Amino acid sequence: MQDQDLELSELAKALAHPARLRILRLLLATPGCIGGEIVDAVGLAQSTVSEHLRILKTAGVITGDIAGPRICYALNPGALQPLVAFIDMLTPPVGDVCGVPGREETS
Repeated sequence: MQDQDLELSELAKALAHPARLRILRLLLATPGCIGGEIVDAVGLAQSTVSEHLRILKTAGVITGDIAGPRICYALNPGALQPLVAFIDMLTPPVGDVCGVPGREETS
């Protein structure tokens, strides 16, 4: 369980920055985006974008393949599945209150 918690916390930390979320949205919209194009689209310094890319890659959220003198980044399908499963587990079905099935909230 501790290994799963560590994995989930690393994924959550990797997503916990607006610039990294912008990078992920960009990669979703333009699969196979090249590093320089990411810098232009995100509007941050090259070194800052490189650090964000490193964090996302270390967490396994993206991949980076060398293509000549450039690195081609892409989303890693399924990398966020453990986090999605955990969030789904924490989300009670509609109508459940305090984790008690069938108990409706009253106002």
